[in-house]
Amino acid sequence: MPREVTDAEGIVWSCIQAFAGLGNDPEKAEAARVEGAADRVHVVCTPSGGAKSVRLELPAAWEQSMSDDALLEAVHSRLAEETPS
Repeated sequence: MPREVTDAEGIVWSCIQAFAGLGNDPEKAEAARVEGAADRVHVVCTPSGGAKSVRLELPAAWEQSMSDDALLEAVHSRLAEETPS
């Protein structure tokens, strides 16, 4: 189930663990894990309006343990990294 957060500009970000819709089989769950980091998973966040999605590597329990502010900070940090200077 996606988690939605709204940033200071009013953009609603919908974040979901990568491969979440593939089912509960262990092989599919393993596909979402970050290689070399068993406690981290890939998460995709898409802004309202469908502009540019970002792919994040977050703690496995991000849905429950990360605050909205921390999630938005991760999104904006990734955007800054991907934007050419």
